[in-house]
Amino acid sequence: MGDVKHNLWSVLPCALLLAGCIPATGGPGPASRPLPASAALPDPAPDSAEDWQRQDVMGGDARPTWELKPVAATARDVEAGVYTVRPGDTLRAIGAMTGAGSEALAMENDLAPPYLLRPGQQLRIPGGLYHHVAAGETGIGIAQAYGADWGEIVTINALAAPYILRVGQRLRLPRAARPLTPRQVDVASRAAAFALDIDDIATGSQPALGARAEPAAASAAPRRPVTTAVAPPVNFAGRFRWPLTGTIVARFGALAPGKVNDGINIAAAKGTPIHAAADGVVAYAGDQIAVYGGLVLIDHGGGWISAYGHAAQIDVQRGQAVKAGETIGLAGATGQVQSPQLHFQLRKNRVPIDPMKQLPPR
Repeated sequence: MGDVKHNLWSVLPCALLLAGCIPATGGPGPASRPLPASAALPDPAPDSAEDWQRQDVMGGDARPTWELKPVAATARDVEAGVYTVRPGDTLRAIGAMTGAGSEALAMENDLAPPYLLRPGQQLRIPGGLYHHVAAGETGIGIAQAYGADWGEIVTINALAAPYILRVGQRLRLPRAARPLTPRQVDVASRAAAFALDIDDIATGSQPALGARAEPAAASAAPRRPVTTAVAPPVNFAGRFRWPLTGTIVARFGALAPGKVNDGINIAAAKGTPIHAAADGVVAYAGDQIAVYGGLVLIDHGGGWISAYGHAAQIDVQRGQAVKAGETIGLAGATGQVQSPQLHFQLRKNRVPIDPMKQLPPR
C-alpha cells in the first residue's frame, strides 16, 4: 500500500532488458511477461489467455505506450584527475574527451551557463562509471542494465523535472553499479526481480531525445501509442478534486511498523468511474508496479503528479491530455488488495503529499 519497492518479474531475459517500461496494459496481479512492441503496428493479436485478460482491462486496447529498448551496458570507467583548458575547448568537448560528460564537469567545478572557459583553467575530472545515453533509452532501463537504483542515479546526477535524458548525455552511476553480463542479468533477476516504485516510473520512464528533438505535445485523443518523450503541462492552478466518492479505508502516513502509505485508499464498488483529479497529461498507464495493479499517473505541471492504483480498467494512454473530472478508468481490486478500492497519491517534486490536505473538504 505504501510506496515501497515491489517485484515486477521473476525472470528477466537479457535479450529483453528494458530501456522503457513494458507495454502499458492494466490487469490484476503482477505484470506478465514483456511483449514485443512496435508503435507502427496496430493492436496485436493476443497469443495467450493472459493477453486476452490484459486486453479486457485496457478496454480492448493492449497497444504498448512506448517501445522496448535494449540497453548495452558499455559504461566507461573514468579516472579522477585534472584537465587544463586549451584554446578552443568547450565543456561539451572536454566531457566527451574525458568520458565524464559536461553535466558532471559542470557540477564538479561549480560552473553555470553559458559555461565559458578560459585557456589555462584547471577543471577537476570526477572519477567514476559513466553510461553514454543512446536514443530511446530510459533511466529505468539504464539502471537495470547495471543493477543500480534509478533514484540514486537521479540524485548523484542532480537530474530535475521533467527528467528527460538526451542522446549523448553521460550519466554517472552509483559506486556499486557494474555492467551486467547476460548470465549475471539472468541470475540476478531470478534471485531478486528488479523493483520499481511510482517515483521510478514518474522520473525514469521518458525515452531519451536527440539533441535537437523536442518532447511530443499531449493530445486529447492520441491516434497511436506515444513512444517518445512527452512534454509536461506548462502551468497548474494547484487545485484538485476528488477522484471518486467513498469511505477512506487507509490514510496517509504510517500504517504499522515498517509500513507507510504514501497516499490514501478509498473504498469503491468495482466498476466505479475514476476521475482525473485535475487537468494534466497521462505520464503512465499500465500495471508494471505489482502492488498497485492497474495504475495511471498524471503529470499536472509545476512538479505535481497524481497516481491512481488498483484500477480494474484503464481508459487512457500515455501522452493523452485529460481534463479535471474526466474518466480515466474503473475502480477494482487489482494488485495486492482484497477488496475494490482506489489508491490515490499526490506528489510534489517527488515528495508524497497528504491528499487530504489538498482535496476539498467532504
